[in-house]
Amino acid sequence: MQTPSNMSDRDPRVLRAGMVGMGMIFDETYRPFFEAVDRRPLYDPAFGVCHAPLVAVATRTGRRAEAYRRHAPGGVGAFHSYEGRDAAARLAASGVDAVCVATPDDRHFEAAQAALAAGRHLLVEKPSVLRLAELDELAALARQQQVLAKVVYHKLLDPDHKRLRTFCVDGVLQHVNNGYCSLLEPKSISGSQFAEWIVGRNPGTYVAVHYIKLIDFTFGLALKRVACTGQRGVVGPADGPTWDSTQLRLVYAHADGREAAFDIHASWVTPDNFPGYVEQEVQFRFDNGVWNGHSRKRGVELTVEGLTPTQLKTTLNNHYNAPVLEPWGERAQRGYGVEVIERFMREVAMVEFGGPPTRRAERLAAAGKLAYNDLAADRQVVAAVEAMEAILARHAAGQPDCTVEVNAPDGGLVLRTPGSEAAEVLYRPQV
Repeated sequence: MQTPSNMSDRDPRVLRAGMVGMGMIFDETYRPFFEAVDRRPLYDPAFGVCHAPLVAVATRTGRRAEAYRRHAPGGVGAFHSYEGRDAAARLAASGVDAVCVATPDDRHFEAAQAALAAGRHLLVEKPSVLRLAELDELAALARQQQVLAKVVYHKLLDPDHKRLRTFCVDGVLQHVNNGYCSLLEPKSISGSQFAEWIVGRNPGTYVAVHYIKLIDFTFGLALKRVACTGQRGVVGPADGPTWDSTQLRLVYAHADGREAAFDIHASWVTPDNFPGYVEQEVQFRFDNGVWNGHSRKRGVELTVEGLTPTQLKTTLNNHYNAPVLEPWGERAQRGYGVEVIERFMREVAMVEFGGPPTRRAERLAAAGKLAYNDLAADRQVVAAVEAMEAILARHAAGQPDCTVEVNAPDGGLVLRTPGSEAAEVLYRPQV
């Protein structure tokens, strides 16, 4: 593997990164991070200057890797490209220190397992995995190998959501009662960008999970029940396993026994010329207040003849990801979607270089307590995802209206079918 042009062979503060998957998420967030850190390495008084070069990538065919290499700036294109179905495992076995996984959600586990088994720090896109048993295995591997295992929930870094959590922690907003979240995406998402892997999938797992984590992390409640329904017939057959939209209901319990219910609606079949393009809305109701958030009301709307809303978005979320020309003439790409990746690399740098080697275990433990991204803190989110997927599978098989009870007397996740006394235990231990 080649050494980036701005990095000395003798520099000990180097985190060699590997990338599994180079689709839309790579282009929007990982690519700008690696391009930025190639120009300006990470720095912190605790660990000094730390380089984080992209030294290896893994994709199914290698085409996207080579297409990016041709126009990658600076030393970013000097990566080794692995291709084929075992590409992630071969990348993990190479000389990398950290592995980032941005594949379709039902391929996360295999790549993450390979990275952790090889003793590499891991960052995986949301949802981390689809089953609690898989989460247990990855968390155990991370403990065994003494490495970080983190998951990307970039919406927690959204300035609006940070402000919401601040109000909750400080007691300004008290005792959430219920809430509603919605995320609508255009048909081009399901019909072209994700057409290769969308069969059998649903937008709830893909995007509703952002809001599951927002609720879980912000309010600190105990998940009790999960219900879900949805619609089919646009992306796939009306009687098939591929879902156009989903309506998920989660019921949580406060420590005082009161319940709070949240409805999360997601769709990826909105018309491509819909004014919002990606439309996001939340409302949370408290004993003493109401929080409303809307992507179009807070943001900028743009119209350019022949470009919006397809090549350019009508509603621009400049907080998430924005290519900009800085006032001092530098071109950059900023936003919380990039910030969350930089934060992970800083956490790894702190573990490896933030003090004497004899105290590495202390630094690792401190990073593992960060519940916003640590894999071990993702249990309720993965529980909701596993429950939703099981409910939708039963629905597609002709048994709608199932529910999943969480931490029931007979298991951690128990699926119940209307009209039947028999229950299916999806996950035996307590969530």
